Amino acid sequence: MISQSHHLRPLRLQLATTAQLQAIYRLDQECLGGMWSLNTYLQELENPSSRVVCLVHDAEVLGFGCLWTILEESHITLLAVAPTHQRQGFGRLLVWGLLEAARAKQSEWATLEVRRSNTSALKVYEYFGFRTIGTRRAYYPDGEDALILWCKGLHQPEFSPQLAQWRQKLQDQLAIAGWEIIVV
Repeated sequence: MISQSHHLRPLRLQLATTAQLQAIYRLDQECLGGMWSLNTYLQELENPSSRVVCLVHDAEVLGFGCLWTILEESHITLLAVAPTHQRQGFGRLLVWGLLEAARAKQSEWATLEVRRSNTSALKVYEYFGFRTIGTRRAYYPDGEDALILWCKGLHQPEFSPQLAQWRQKLQDQLAIAGWEIIVV
């Protein structure tokens, strides 16, 4: 792979900037049905307890995720990948970036809600060790339940090497697909 690196397309995983807010908002509209307003995203960028990360290729935002950290808990609030780039490992890369941010904030665990029917998202979260701990009945506007997922042990010494292993595996998988991960 190293000898082919000059043929790889750069894919930056970075903290979102105000310049990317419109693109993030459009992805929210397209993928999540408009969960947050543009002003809410701006507030998230300015909130020290929040991290908004995005995947960028040639100035195009291909996906984003948001994480809130309060005391020892990090909560993944949103995650979206452009429909044209789904099922390529970008969701996993975003979750990895959010877990890295949670570990850097010294969180002990991460949690989130996900639609019961969203089997592809469930597989991504389970890959990172998230387990179902409960259900929020009729959580979504259409009445669908949300599963509450939990990943513990982020503060444990063994979690950092695990993050490094996941990153390497993601880099290898995405390189096969022609992408070079650049974490900014």
